[in-house]
Amino acid sequence: MENQSLQKKVVLTCAQPTGKLHLGNYIGAVRQWVKMQEDYECYFGIVDMHAITMPYVPAELRKNTYMCAAQYLACGLDPDKCSMFIQSNVRGHAELTWILACLCPIGQLERMTQFKDKARKLSEGAGGVSIGSGLLFYPVLMAADILIYNADLVPVGEDQKQHMELARDLAQKFNNTYSPTFNLPEAYIPKTGARIMSLQNPDAKMSKSDKNALGSLYMIDTPDVLRKKIMSAVTDSGSEVKFAEEKSGISNLISIMSSVTDKSVSDIESEFAGKQYGAFKKAVADAVIAKFDPIRIKYEELMTDKAYLESVLKRGAAAAQRRADKMMSKVYRKAGYVDAISSK
Repeated sequence: MENQSLQKKVVLTCAQPTGKLHLGNYIGAVRQWVKMQEDYECYFGIVDMHAITMPYVPAELRKNTYMCAAQYLACGLDPDKCSMFIQSNVRGHAELTWILACLCPIGQLERMTQFKDKARKLSEGAGGVSIGSGLLFYPVLMAADILIYNADLVPVGEDQKQHMELARDLAQKFNNTYSPTFNLPEAYIPKTGARIMSLQNPDAKMSKSDKNALGSLYMIDTPDVLRKKIMSAVTDSGSEVKFAEEKSGISNLISIMSSVTDKSVSDIESEFAGKQYGAFKKAVADAVIAKFDPIRIKYEELMTDKAYLESVLKRGAAAAQRRADKMMSKVYRKAGYVDAISSK
């Protein structure tokens, strides 16, 4: 089993503990992870250290961490096939961040698009919240997350490509400054089909930050809530169930139907030719409920068994720590650190 694992490429993917996961998260990320665990040596990190770079409530962070772990397991992540861990439970992330930060020009961080966007939102928000330096160094921590496992592939969205480029730059810089140590990780951007948009504003992505509670479909919503949201989704003038640029509302519902049933857009258009929007919305609701309700039921079972969740996370952290320790031993030696004398 171990020899087979060594032959597999290593995949590292991380996500912040945001609590409830919506349909876009499932289609764009979690569903892909479930498939990848069959073919790769996978490490899935819940990155609570990244979460504190923005204003947060500690109690909510702890709760959201457990919620994310339970939802990942309910979706099909298997502790026997992958290692799921909490970032702060694995030593080395912060230490490697410091070493990489000492190699990283500050101007490179200040040019990061996400930093500029988040900094602007914080400064423009109520009370003008001050910007912590952790937000600036977020991409260096992300680079450390990747390089500490010497990952070959990193599943990321299009909005994270700039951060991946920095991770590769810092790996190369360390290799050139000291000696070859890190792989140059490759971004893995899976083809996930159409983007899932807000039900109330089909020109914007489905998001937890949507101010309209009816805009997002969460995996742990009850069937009644899912149906209410879908039946109240914004559509367009006319009544034809057709995927078209000028019909963004109905096109989004077609994308959702396609995503949860694996039917093609053309097959869906043919199936509902001549039918009204109401009948189509009902079918979409039925399909989403059929996909998500087993996940919700499993999630609720897992959330009542905190001991099991903690055992999965402890097991995942132990596997992640073994790999991280091997890399950090090399990094410390090459960076000129003296071995821990007190442990000898």
